[in-house]
Amino acid sequence: MAAHISKDPLHGVTLEMQVNALVARYGWSELGKRININCFKNDPSVKSSLKFLRRTPWARAEVEALYLESLEERAPTKSDEPAFNPWTSGRTPKS
Repeated sequence: MAAHISKDPLHGVTLEMQVNALVARYGWSELGKRININCFKNDPSVKSSLKFLRRTPWARAEVEALYLESLEERAPTKSDEPAFNPWTSGRTPKS
């Protein structure tokens, strides 16, 4: 019996993980500009954001879309470079 591997990039990623990743990448101020909801603008916190997002499907969808977009932006631009180089112990040189 083979294990099923999900192709869904959100599989196993909680809403809290998404919010934390977006805050780390953009900060609350920029996040509030990208997704116009008060919980990102007025006294923002992960806890208050999660409470709102869990009750508001359209806002959650926007967070998920921005999270997926941020994953695509992080993708390496050079496809000819190997992801793992045994000679650098897995670290790729910074250009």
